[in-house]
Amino acid sequence: MTDLETRAAAPRNALRRAAPALFGYAAVRALGLLTLALWSAARDKSAYTLLTARWDALWYTRVAELGYGYEVRLPNGDVHSNLAFFPLLPWLERGIAAVTPLSYADAGFVVSLLASLAAAWGIFAVADHVYGRRAGVCAVLVWAVLPVGIVQSMAYSESLFTALAAWSLYAVLTGRWLTAGALAALAGLTRPVGLAVVAAVWVTGIAAFLRDRATARTPSFVRDRAASRAPSFVRDRSAAAAQSAPETPRAPSPTGDGPAGGAPAWRRALGMLLAPLGAAGYVLWVGHRTGKGPLGYLDVQAGWRNGFDGGYAFARFVADKFTSFPSALAGVGLIVGVGLVVWLYVVCVRQGQPLPLLVYAGVVTALALCASSYFGSKPRLLLPAFPLLLPLALALARSRTSRAALVVAGVALASAVYGAFWLNGSGPP
Repeated sequence: MTDLETRAAAPRNALRRAAPALFGYAAVRALGLLTLALWSAARDKSAYTLLTARWDALWYTRVAELGYGYEVRLPNGDVHSNLAFFPLLPWLERGIAAVTPLSYADAGFVVSLLASLAAAWGIFAVADHVYGRRAGVCAVLVWAVLPVGIVQSMAYSESLFTALAAWSLYAVLTGRWLTAGALAALAGLTRPVGLAVVAAVWVTGIAAFLRDRATARTPSFVRDRAASRAPSFVRDRSAAAAQSAPETPRAPSPTGDGPAGGAPAWRRALGMLLAPLGAAGYVLWVGHRTGKGPLGYLDVQAGWRNGFDGGYAFARFVADKFTSFPSALAGVGLIVGVGLVVWLYVVCVRQGQPLPLLVYAGVVTALALCASSYFGSKPRLLLPAFPLLLPLALALARSRTSRAALVVAGVALASAVYGAFWLNGSGPP
């Protein structure tokens, strides 16, 4: 087989390897959509409207149709401007609507469905690369059955962002720095939390530069002497084991240069330079548009009463739940939920997840939990933090197949029912 044939076959082989995860994901999402359709019909509501024409979906389609500049002034003086919504999803909606008979809302739904599959594939690729194929399949299924998993099928930007973030992280892990930077730039055009992908690229890149510098400073005779100090029978046994052992997925280096060795420094540097261009470009454009300079986007968010206060407002929100008995139960649930998220992150650190995954998950979690408003949106804001789910995926992968299938099926059914109830009720703000 020629090099060209090998390269052409690579995507097919990757898709074939990911097929069980993608089929499982599609089945879970189909169950969720079917349950939503039946629940909504029983309440004389349109499931499709709930997915495409409420809350943020309306703001995105309005940007696609009319562009930026629309705002709503509330009686209390707050100004809700559509400049708060990053442009990549509206651009895609507008592009699809221009070349097809689909409406902007229809286009948003199509983007969400395709992006959710791309996100599932990206999550599989990351987990498979780090822990193996079985863990990759389980990671996708755990992400699919989250209680707020129905958002993955809405005309929101969460699925699109997660797809870009997952594949950018995979590119970092495998040493494809230009791809990582380009995808990080697109993620930065999708949601404000694109900062997490940029941080993952930059921190990992800096760590790789420091590692290379330390390696370069170590004299070659010192490295050779350290290798030669191992007893001959140890070296012989290691070589024999490497030849006879079956091929297994190799965990990446902590700095994400992939199993083939370090990437050229210029590629790494260029990828790092590309990464922040999307988010920085949009934020600077908003500042120019509003006439308030580089911090203009923060003023736009302030009009929505949204910002970063280190979690103070959220802590007060939780504390207020304990002023009466019924709401105190909700307060306990919130504390348990936050504790679970923090615990999962600690487990990720203790299990030695690669640096880019830890940085990305940490920033997404911090931005979600420490935002000063829209407390009901926090579960949705945590949806892209898929590395937090890898400890659960590993536990599921180590169990018997029958037991794992039973657990996934039960949780998928509960998630589908909750998603239908949620969208027909308060829904994701």
